[in-house]
Amino acid sequence: MIRISTIFIAICMVLVAASLGLVLYAVAGISGTESGIVALTALTFLILYNAVSMRLRDRNDVGGQIADLSRGTADLARQVAEFGRRLATIEGRIASSNSTNSDRIQSVVGEINELGGLVRQLATTVSTHEDLLAGNAPAPAPVPAPIARQEPEAPIDLMTAFEEQPVAPPPLPAAPPPPVAQPRPAPSIQAQTAPPVQTAGRNQTQLLATLRNAIDENRIDIFLQPMVTLPQRKVRFYEAVTRLRDERDQLVAAEEFISIAEASGLIGRIDNMVMLRCVQVLRRLMVRNKDVGVFCNVAASTLGNSTTFAQCLDFLEANRALAPSLVLEFKQSTFRNLGPAETENLAALAQRGFRFSIDHVTDLRIEPRELADRGVRFIKVPATLLLDPRQASASDIHPSDLSDLLGRFGIDLIAERIEGERAVVDLLDYDVRFGQGFLFAPPRPLRPEGASATGGASPNQAQDIQGSNGSAPPSQGTISGATSAATSAAPPAQRITGNAALARRI
Repeated sequence: MIRISTIFIAICMVLVAASLGLVLYAVAGISGTESGIVALTALTFLILYNAVSMRLRDRNDVGGQIADLSRGTADLARQVAEFGRRLATIEGRIASSNSTNSDRIQSVVGEINELGGLVRQLATTVSTHEDLLAGNAPAPAPVPAPIARQEPEAPIDLMTAFEEQPVAPPPLPAAPPPPVAQPRPAPSIQAQTAPPVQTAGRNQTQLLATLRNAIDENRIDIFLQPMVTLPQRKVRFYEAVTRLRDERDQLVAAEEFISIAEASGLIGRIDNMVMLRCVQVLRRLMVRNKDVGVFCNVAASTLGNSTTFAQCLDFLEANRALAPSLVLEFKQSTFRNLGPAETENLAALAQRGFRFSIDHVTDLRIEPRELADRGVRFIKVPATLLLDPRQASASDIHPSDLSDLLGRFGIDLIAERIEGERAVVDLLDYDVRFGQGFLFAPPRPLRPEGASATGGASPNQAQDIQGSNGSAPPSQGTISGATSAATSAAPPAQRITGNAALARRI
């Protein structure tokens, strides 16, 4: 449009100049040359006027556009300032919220620390009361003997007892061994397992024959020992402890026949049988409590034997759904002497979701990153080793910091072989979350599946078991007559729920 209008104006100016020259030539009688000069002069003035007028108009247009641009820039600056003010307000609110949350967290941490102090004071008080009871009320010497004869006869009562014990630990030290020795539950348990001590006189040939017969006749028993949370003492896991019964139904501890079983090549069959029992027990426990777990010991020779391990791997693959609750336990020496075959087999188990535990720890030179990469999630250290002052200089880390170090890599520290309340108080200062030992409960046998509640028990024991199942008041207890006489100072039994109720069915 601008170009057409300019052309039209130029044509008009030419026509006007030509018309002026023609009028001067025709009307005024001026010559043609003079008329042409006048016409050209008029055309020049018209062109100059048009150029000046167009320049003025363009200047006005540019000035208007500059003014509009200035107003737009001012509006944009106001908007940016408004957004900056809002952003500053939001940042102030966030800072205030973070400060408030930090104050709340600090208050919660302070309350938790106060609760921890109260728990330590309570544990110290309980320890003091235990010492007073142990010093003022010594148990008579003939009492432990009936316990040793009665307990193996009523496995269901023993299972119930170790379910109740973590909830109310103080009554346990009330019936210590004879006052000649220190008041530790460990000797009493050794007295209870008198049959294994009697078999210690056998030579290796007799023990090997007994071992073969026990495997062929399925006389490998499983005892369960609980692992409890500290300081709540709530049962969280169980460790399956292997016991062998000979022809006279006397128990042989695992420490006596494991070396012979490994030398004779029978350890693989034993591990298969124990693994099967652990899976059965775990399925029965998980009916009532999905959070329970079972630790199953596996020998190093089983891990290195391709044939035996293939059978175990097939069985574990079939029970892969239980992997989060079934923990395979190895010795510390096994992990330190892994060969290519053992490493590959261990990786195959970890790939299927099974977790590992390390026991028989002899020193605190531990590499948590390497163990976590191999699937280790638990490490069991004896309480005496953790509390030994010499370990602070012999290891790379102080024992009090071991739990935090392992926790950074997803490994839980379990203090085992706890035999006194004072050890519990010291372990709480080390931030140990789990404990195991005779203080909480010794290993207890399982009732065979399908057996009656009073099967294999004496009449007195049958009456006690019936009383605990509801035909008598709960205060009658669940222990046999001789055991009840030995622990008459204990408080009345309470209604059992959770794992304890499930253990009554095992």
